[in-house]
Amino acid sequence: MVACRPWLFAELESVAPEVVVLLGATAAKALLGNDFRITEHRGEVLRAPEAGFQVVATPHPSSVLRGPADRRESAFADLVADLGTAAGLLSKGLR
Repeated sequence: MVACRPWLFAELESVAPEVVVLLGATAAKALLGNDFRITEHRGEVLRAPEAGFQVVATPHPSSVLRGPADRRESAFADLVADLGTAAGLLSKGLR
């Protein structure tokens, strides 16, 4: 992952997103570093190091399907809430 960071940031710089949603721990660690823990920071609005955009990290949607059946509904609600947080960061011109 570390070797690809320059290319990842170059691509993000050329796109210039207002917000990036990081779906899953792999995506979050690629952008925020190996010490990032999605269980501790899911749904929080963070600023990516070395970049000028905001990020919202959330568990990958497939984890909702793979998780325990009795927690699926609440996990799905959490995912939707995190995506709502990210959507709320977008400027009104993009909606």
